[in-house]
Amino acid sequence: MKESSSNIEEKKRGKKGKKRTLNKKGRFAVATLIGVLIFSLIALFVAIFVPKIKLNGKSVVVVEYGEEYKEPGYSAKYFGSSITDEVKVKGEVDNSKLGTYEIEYKVKKGIFTATKKRVVKVIDSVVPVVTLEGEKTHTLCPLAEYIEEGYSASDNYDGDLTDNVKVEINDDSIEYLVKDSSGNLGSVIRRINRVDNEGPVITLKGSENYYVILNNKYTDPGYSATDNCDGDLTDKVVVTGTVDTSKEGKYTLTYEVLDSAKNQSKVTRVVTVTKQVETNSAVAGAIYLTFDDGPSGSITPQLLDILKEKNVKATFFVINHSSNLDYLIKREYDEGHTVALHSMSHNYSTVYQSADAYFDDLKQIQDKVERITGQKSMIIRFPGGSSNTVSMNYATGIMSYLTQEVLARGYHYFDWNVSSGDAGDVKT
Repeated sequence: MKESSSNIEEKKRGKKGKKRTLNKKGRFAVATLIGVLIFSLIALFVAIFVPKIKLNGKSVVVVEYGEEYKEPGYSAKYFGSSITDEVKVKGEVDNSKLGTYEIEYKVKKGIFTATKKRVVKVIDSVVPVVTLEGEKTHTLCPLAEYIEEGYSASDNYDGDLTDNVKVEINDDSIEYLVKDSSGNLGSVIRRINRVDNEGPVITLKGSENYYVILNNKYTDPGYSATDNCDGDLTDKVVVTGTVDTSKEGKYTLTYEVLDSAKNQSKVTRVVTVTKQVETNSAVAGAIYLTFDDGPSGSITPQLLDILKEKNVKATFFVINHSSNLDYLIKREYDEGHTVALHSMSHNYSTVYQSADAYFDDLKQIQDKVERITGQKSMIIRFPGGSSNTVSMNYATGIMSYLTQEVLARGYHYFDWNVSSGDAGDVKT
């Protein structure tokens, strides 16, 4: 049976189409092969005829600010031979300025040139330094506010950064932080110990050893108490002990106080009740020679010569004179006489304006005598005497107080019952 003409025609067309498809694939494979071959030839050509540069070390080098950049080195070859000496290097690194720098390496042979590049980064990775003034560990009262002792900050690149410091206050520490322009963070911590280990301070007014005349009234001179954390604690002081002025003897008063941290302080005062010493009474048959307001450059040497000749001892109640006359006070002491205290200024308006003024004046002349003689004198004579009335012009009733207070402080005062009448102006 014969095929129809239409079927035969379709088969012919199918064969022709299939042949055309195989031809296209073949051409693509050939083109690819040729391309690979050409690329390989070019690569081989370059490998043979183009010089080569090799960099030692890394292609990206990091250098710290301020550190010198050290070239890691390089090499170059052409047809297997070294041409390193022909390499030209271009580019500089400024280690005083942060940034990225490029170093170029170039060598030329014939028509061919080889180039390589190295990147150098100058960076700042050093953290700023924060310096604290005062102690790094500070002891503070539990409720007290910390008063800044000071700080400073500096950076190797940015310089002074003190104004950029941030202060963070915590319960038990203070942190100081600062960043430089490169983002490096520097910090330091000051430790705060909130504790109160210090006891209050009790201050007794008057003397710790007080004297009261028998059957006289004892009035406590007073006291005060302060604490480093709590401040004034005077009203918290507890006083124990009694003084019986009807009986002679020594009585101890105790002053105690407790601060809010339970630190306790205690001081005592010993009050001695004694019979009054008759400071102005004379022993029968005895004469006490006393000289006031010296030393005198013209009179005192004569007195000392006479007393030495007669082997008589006297008491010199001195006041302040020129230091050129200090040697006479020393002579009085060395020759066995008593150097007693009269006044530093002998100015009634100064001495008797208040009790504090009197004792300040007395302390000054006492210190001077001790400096000259080496001995602390406790024998005194009031300017004008213990019952003078001139003091009333400056402070009413001051002598009544002073005559008791000097005894309470351990001094002994002496007046006089006979005057030679020789008082007057004497040139020194």
